[in-house]
Amino acid sequence: MQIQSMQILSTLARSTLLACTTLLACGASHAAGCNFEIQGEGRVAAVVDARSLRLDDGREVKLAGIEVADRAKATTVLSALLVGREVTLRGQDDTPDRYGRQPAYAFLDGQEMPVQSELLRQGLALVSSEIADRDCVSTLMAAEAEARAARSGTWAEAMVIKNAESPDDILAGIGRFTVVEGRVLSVRQAGATTYLNFGRNWTRDFALTISRRIVPAFEAAGLAPKSLENRRIRVRGWVEARRGPRIELLRVGQIEVLGGN
Repeated sequence: MQIQSMQILSTLARSTLLACTTLLACGASHAAGCNFEIQGEGRVAAVVDARSLRLDDGREVKLAGIEVADRAKATTVLSALLVGREVTLRGQDDTPDRYGRQPAYAFLDGQEMPVQSELLRQGLALVSSEIADRDCVSTLMAAEAEARAARSGTWAEAMVIKNAESPDDILAGIGRFTVVEGRVLSVRQAGATTYLNFGRNWTRDFALTISRRIVPAFEAAGLAPKSLENRRIRVRGWVEARRGPRIELLRVGQIEVLGGN
């Protein structure tokens, strides 16, 4: 049984590597919006977990811009794709996180797309809400959209995207990264906070919050809060419980306007 399991894993790794190589090449058709300044280079010695890798000089790297949806499969894909290969690290900020990992977009030699795109394209990750650069957001969203259209990976599940009209389902994911879709019924100001309400019961229904200091960035991007009233949108972020379920908007890339009323 153990030998058979090892043979299956080996076959999976080989097929994954072939798929990754092919898909990364095809992914070059998307705008390489995450092609930031080079922050370093090195050979990958090991994949630590689903979004972390160790270079042969001991540096640990955290793959920026994604939230992993399937840790086991993502780890297998990254191992097949990266171990023993040279990568170029790109990013806007190389300040280590609290675990000492350098956040970066990892590029294989000769590739225009970061390896993050491959995890997104296979439906093993979601685009993070922490990306400030709109071009990078667009690039990664395109890869995620491929997986969503093909129902690959996590997108094979019907409930990946939560319905804004079902606050209890959203509340079940408190503290988790969540994608929600729905129509904004009203936009209200309360002190220094703007609320995008998806229901009429403000103490129970789902809402988005935007701090006054963040509003100018949304206005500059053509996403003034009031303009979103009666529009269907898709939003992503971390669910909090403040009476009803809430997601705080910090970056323009968290919102996708879906069109229609």
